[in-house]
Amino acid sequence: MTDLAPLLAPAAALLDQCRRAGLRVVTAESCTGGLIAAVLTEIPGSSDVVERGFVTYSNAAKSECLGVDPAVIARDGAVSEAVARLMAEGGLAHAHADRAVAVTGVAGPGGGTAAKPVGLVHLAVAVRGGATIHREIRLGPQTRSQIRLATVATALEMLSASLP
Repeated sequence: MTDLAPLLAPAAALLDQCRRAGLRVVTAESCTGGLIAAVLTEIPGSSDVVERGFVTYSNAAKSECLGVDPAVIARDGAVSEAVARLMAEGGLAHAHADRAVAVTGVAGPGGGTAAKPVGLVHLAVAVRGGATIHREIRLGPQTRSQIRLATVATALEMLSASLP
């Protein structure tokens, strides 16, 4: 089981920031499988900030739930900047929220290639009425849990940085 405890303080701080700004959040997750939403909703009172979460692990789910164009997935691969951006923008389009965070990556231990190694993750934060921010992280050969936890930490940091 993954230990979420180290992420709870940053999650609580993010929720407080959102409350002060009157903003709601949606998650669109692939490699984290709902961990971002799980961390946020572990905090009492999170329902006034967390609007919903999408776990779109398959390519079909990315297209069906978030509107990601299958041609983009075919061209760039599911683990790409383009798909992360479209996931975040699709999350925002399919929710009543002001910010969307999306993650797609290779958590391992298998599935990596030379071009897209284990530990490669693309994250995006879409801002309603604003720009979509992207970040690529390369976490290297860590355990699956370590990669997923580091991805959640980065997602929380990016969401926080997107707030006024």
